[in-house]
Amino acid sequence: MDAVRVALLREVLAGTEWPAAARRFAGALRSSVLPHGGGLLLVGTADYEPWHLAAHLVDEAAWSGRPELAPTLVRHRVRPGAPAHLAVGLGRLEAAGRGSTLLMVAPARPDAPVLERVHDARRAGATVLSLDGGDPELRGLAHEALIVPEATAEVDLDTVQHLVSAAAGENGLPPAPRRGLRARLSRLADHLTAPPPPRW
Repeated sequence: MDAVRVALLREVLAGTEWPAAARRFAGALRSSVLPHGGGLLLVGTADYEPWHLAAHLVDEAAWSGRPELAPTLVRHRVRPGAPAHLAVGLGRLEAAGRGSTLLMVAPARPDAPVLERVHDARRAGATVLSLDGGDPELRGLAHEALIVPEATAEVDLDTVQHLVSAAAGENGLPPAPRRGLRARLSRLADHLTAPPPPRW
């Protein structure tokens, strides 16, 4: 979702709690990831894989100059021959510890083996965040949670993920100018700061 659509979405939801709640959660995400890539693990449930959020966070990481926001997507099922970025299985959670951030997206209750791995990662020092439908056990594991009840009429979990990913990239460094733009901006700055020509 591009910036214009996110702005429209925020305008539509302006009278609700969701824009501010998404910004708070995104702030917790930004502050928990270390300033290097590879520390953010993103995992869903056996029935829901948050690949869309993964793609948006990769984009936001690039646009905001914060590579640490680019997640590693942890999958329940990895197909043989999958490319490297789609070939990380649940075993990766076993290596999560201090310095890692685990973001779980769970519209419904995750199964017990995944919750056990999340619990082990937290005990090993990982920061756990969750975007979920209100499962009490997952909420008990998360350091920070954003609950999106299934019965909410205003938004669904996918909409909130758009708000969170867009907010995660805010307050970062401005993106690098496109090729050729830097030179044009430099010439414009020189023109604006040059002394005025003499009047004859």
